Amino acid sequence: MIKNSNLNIIKVIGGFMAFMDVYSFEFLKNEAEVLVIREVEQQLKSENENMCRCNECVVDVAAIALNNVKPLYRFSLLGALYASQALTEQGYADSVKQAVAQAIVKVKANPSHD
Repeated sequence: MIKNSNLNIIKVIGGFMAFMDVYSFEFLKNEAEVLVIREVEQQLKSENENMCRCNECVVDVAAIALNNVKPLYRFSLLGALYASQALTEQGYADSVKQAVAQAIVKVKANPSHD
């Protein structure tokens, strides 16, 4: 066993520390996901029926869009306040709308299935 500077005990497994067992990464959240998923829903409602709406295609749209917008990760309440402020900025909302629209075009042209 090895102790880190926070006096947390770190497990050593096969010579490697079990880093994720020591820190609370499960509370790390990307607030951009919420906005992107809402925008995917809105755009798919207005999209004609040419877009496949299977789970794979819809989740691909969200993933592609998320890869093209600025992430808004937070861990604490203060981080949540910062992220919520950024989510309401018009420039950010516009970038999400554009990223989702582009992702829909990509998935329509190249769905993940036959």
